[in-house]
Amino acid sequence: MKVLIVDDERAIRYSLKEILEMENYQVDTAENGEEGLQKAEKEKYDAIFCDIKMPVMDGTEMLSKLMEAGVESPVVMVSGHADITTAVDCIKKGAFDFIEKPLDLNRILITLKNATDKATLVKETKILKKKIYGKEMVGASESVAHLKDMIGKVAPTQASVLITGPNGSGKELVAQSIYQLSQRSMMPFVEVNCAAIPSELIDSELFGHKKGSFTSAIRDHKGKFEQADGGTIFLDEIGDMSLAAQAKVLRVLQERKLTPVGGDKEITVDVRVIAATNKNLQEEIVKGTFREDLYHRLSVIVLRVPALDERKDDIPLLIDHFSEQICSESGKPVRTFTPEAVTLLQERSWPGNIRELRNVVERLLILGGNPISGADVQDYVF
Repeated sequence: MKVLIVDDERAIRYSLKEILEMENYQVDTAENGEEGLQKAEKEKYDAIFCDIKMPVMDGTEMLSKLMEAGVESPVVMVSGHADITTAVDCIKKGAFDFIEKPLDLNRILITLKNATDKATLVKETKILKKKIYGKEMVGASESVAHLKDMIGKVAPTQASVLITGPNGSGKELVAQSIYQLSQRSMMPFVEVNCAAIPSELIDSELFGHKKGSFTSAIRDHKGKFEQADGGTIFLDEIGDMSLAAQAKVLRVLQERKLTPVGGDKEITVDVRVIAATNKNLQEEIVKGTFREDLYHRLSVIVLRVPALDERKDDIPLLIDHFSEQICSESGKPVRTFTPEAVTLLQERSWPGNIRELRNVVERLLILGGNPISGADVQDYVF
């Protein structure tokens, strides 16, 4: 375990360093916030002890800059002039804990253990989420490069995002990428397929219901918005949502409040909304099937996912990716495609986009030879 101690008092730095090294921690030191920030950005520390009152850059400023830089190490603030206001302010800014001088050995060791346990838990959670959400956006075409650049800019903000593009093009993957790169990535990501929920159940699914509010309501139920509190909700196929449901979603976005079906108390929620559709919502507004005010709420940022026919240069990369993925899932050696087979697949039209290509690659891996040839493509695709 590696720890950084940031304190302008040399005696404290070295006494704390000696104590922690006796407990088998690897320790670095810095005499002010500026030096500490530089070290924390270069090295990965399991915990950082940071004094508040320091020259050059004080501890609270260093803490703010650590948070801005995305440093994930737990930060324990230390002060000889502690008060409740300062402690609360540090915790609000992202500190893991706050301890007072003179330092108590047992308190230091307990705090350090808790901090490192938290860091381990965060790391394990990220690994687990990567397994669940970690599908890679594959492609080197100009349109995909632009989309990745936009995701990188949009993700750290709190802005609502509307993702457009044809079915099977990867809109859900874009939503997951935004979530994973956002400041809400440790909070829930709740997906809702608006087209799959019957209109009579949409209110209950989105906003929840109270026991007894209708015949089958045998217990209280949290809606998707409440489940996503503090995190992100992904409203897929938003263009298929009824006008009545749209009005209620608009209210949640405007007021950050909702009322469950059969309830009489408002619930406050903090949710980032990402929506997706394969429809042209501006045309739907003209038809009267989509609310213009909701469109403007959702479309702070609009990201368009290109159809596969617009990025055929990416098909060889996608074939390799899907072949490796499918063979790995089935526990079989990775199979290759001949240049002729790849060329034939590039020349084909893909109305079902990425989803259709993956299905075709899987079919060829099951039915084709090794390597998969042009003849296999002719036999099983065309």
